[in-house]
Amino acid sequence: MFDYDADVLADPASHRREVPVVDLRRGQILEVPGDGWIGEVVALRDGQVVLRDRRGRDRQFALDSTFYVNDRPVRVVLPERPAARSEIPTTRSGSTSVTLRARVARGSRIWVEGIHDAELLELIWGDDLRAEGVVVEPLSGIDDLEAGVATFAPDAENRLGILVDHLVPGSKERRIADRVRGPHVLVTGHPFVDVWAAVKPEVAGLDTWPTIPVGVAWKEGICRAVGAGDPATFWRGLLSRVSHYTDLDRSLVGAVEQLIDFVTEEPT
Repeated sequence: MFDYDADVLADPASHRREVPVVDLRRGQILEVPGDGWIGEVVALRDGQVVLRDRRGRDRQFALDSTFYVNDRPVRVVLPERPAARSEIPTTRSGSTSVTLRARVARGSRIWVEGIHDAELLELIWGDDLRAEGVVVEPLSGIDDLEAGVATFAPDAENRLGILVDHLVPGSKERRIADRVRGPHVLVTGHPFVDVWAAVKPEVAGLDTWPTIPVGVAWKEGICRAVGAGDPATFWRGLLSRVSHYTDLDRSLVGAVEQLIDFVTEEPT
């Protein structure tokens, strides 16, 4: 649009109205012109703004798109930090780190097999989980999973996501998972016997994770094979070397991302 209130013979570009620039923030309401989508900013992932509409549906739009705020076009940008302005801060999970306030915990939960799984999820996805109000609860294995799911009584507003070790065809874990899956229960997992092995071996200073004979407790066998101390000490050292989702096998990363998406999906 051009403004000809001044010299009508002047260069039109000199009168073109500038589109205001506003800092992106969680909770901001943006409208996508020409599309009609109106939603609240809930996340920023890989340069895409995630907008959630009033029905709880999410869609992603490029950060450099033109949006409308109060019927006026704006261009949204990441807030600048006082130092290292050229850096775009990210969380350990790879999500762009917009300053987000932790929300009240949802009724939905993510269950993992043990405390080590829970500590690893907290290390990599802790910021995302708090922003979404998702609580992770460790179990003591999954032998009693069916009874636990029945007691939890999942429904559309209280979903249950379960992360399982050794989720491969023919395994005991697969059979248990198949029995508890349902419309409000999602089971994902990785192929490794233990979550330790979902950490890339080079992070632990190994070429590959040792093969432990059947009948030998896996964690104790690993410690003996690599000349480490007790499992608790080895785990603390291993966890201290993990700093980013790229330190983990893709099967675990994908499984956790699926669970987060599932338990944060708003009921329709």
